[in-house]
Amino acid sequence: MKAAIVHDFDAPPRYGDFADPIAAADETLVQVRAAALSQLVRAQAAGKHYSSSKTVSWVPGVDGVGHLPDGRRVYFAFPRSPYGAMAQTTVVQRRYCVALPDGLDDVRAAALGNPGMSSWAALTHRAHFQPGENVLINGATGVSGRLAVQIARYLGAGKVLATGRNAQSVEGLKALGADVLIPLDVPAGYLAETFRHAIREHRVNVILDYLWGPSAESLIHAVSVHGAGEAEPRIRFVQIGSISGQSIAFPAAALRSSGLEMMGSGLGSVSNLDLLGSIASLLKAAATGALSIETETAPLAEVAAVWQGAAVGRLVLTM
Repeated sequence: MKAAIVHDFDAPPRYGDFADPIAAADETLVQVRAAALSQLVRAQAAGKHYSSSKTVSWVPGVDGVGHLPDGRRVYFAFPRSPYGAMAQTTVVQRRYCVALPDGLDDVRAAALGNPGMSSWAALTHRAHFQPGENVLINGATGVSGRLAVQIARYLGAGKVLATGRNAQSVEGLKALGADVLIPLDVPAGYLAETFRHAIREHRVNVILDYLWGPSAESLIHAVSVHGAGEAEPRIRFVQIGSISGQSIAFPAAALRSSGLEMMGSGLGSVSNLDLLGSIASLLKAAATGALSIETETAPLAEVAAVWQGAAVGRLVLTM
């Protein structure tokens, strides 16, 4: 079969021939129709993600859309290594397939799965979000962040606060459901004070962090100043992505002097079946028109040429 193949962690995958998979008793073959190129997939193929393979000569792609042998159209995830989603055929456990709702096309479904799951699972499984609570999304201008704004609103957030690189980058987020926009291109001390004011004024209950790095430090500093005799309000901080840095300075006093609860959300902190459940729910929401995402497409044969490109929305490879 034809597939994208990782031959070198320092180079894009190349289109070529790869052995056909054979399904075990609890597995099924999937004829792939579309697979999205996410930050997770790029990081795995570069050997930079904690879930990356330690060897080369494998097919990238963690999820996609395709047809089962009986013709059913499904979203699938977690194909068995070395068979990833970016191939004409892959192999997955049957329980890792989700029936696609009518009215949701292959490309949109493939584009939505990974970025939408990141906030849906973080809110429902990690933060145990309740309707009416207020959510701050740090890094809301990327594909995942823009979906997080919509998903928080869809799940019943009272208020949604959203951050972005600068005032221009956050333009348009109000149309997606954000109530408060916070540019990040200001001095760290001023940013922490801005966060402190926003968190207190709007009574933020949950923070979804896609950035880590300096802005996360400012958020932690903003909630860790204890000034009254009463206990500080409980704030669940869910770490999802680290685009701005892999590590930060985190003083112990930040936990002792606040109601801050730190947790992460991703592969390993949420079970595969719970992640699939989150994706099934968000795909049903998307089929009603509640969630929007910009997409671009390219044929699988062009994988090497488009791998490092900057797409307007989510880039989806089609078979």
